[in-house]
Amino acid sequence: MPDLGLGLSAEELYVYAAIGLLTVCSLVTRAGFAVFGDYLPLPDSLRRALRFAPVAALTAIIVPEILPWTPGEGPRFDIRLLAALVALLVFLRTRSAVLVIISGMLALWGLRWIVG
Repeated sequence: MPDLGLGLSAEELYVYAAIGLLTVCSLVTRAGFAVFGDYLPLPDSLRRALRFAPVAALTAIIVPEILPWTPGEGPRFDIRLLAALVALLVFLRTRSAVLVIISGMLALWGLRWIVG
């Protein structure tokens, strides 16, 4: 691999440049609202759409975990789904985030112990 005079190979320089550019992009997009938010107001339709961003992100993280996808077969049943249902029932009953976490984890550990 050719040395570019910095003690780095072309592949290493590419990786560091990609990390640097992604860092700059992340800082600009996240700090943009704080710096320019008063000067560039968002349209109401965009504000309404952004209200759903946290729910969409959380769904994108949780659903693949409780419904593991098997290529060619689709989602397969897993005990994490049962633990998530227990946590959901506790939430609907109590509205307590702490009890949801505790009950979901106890259900998951208990089901793992039963299944082996």
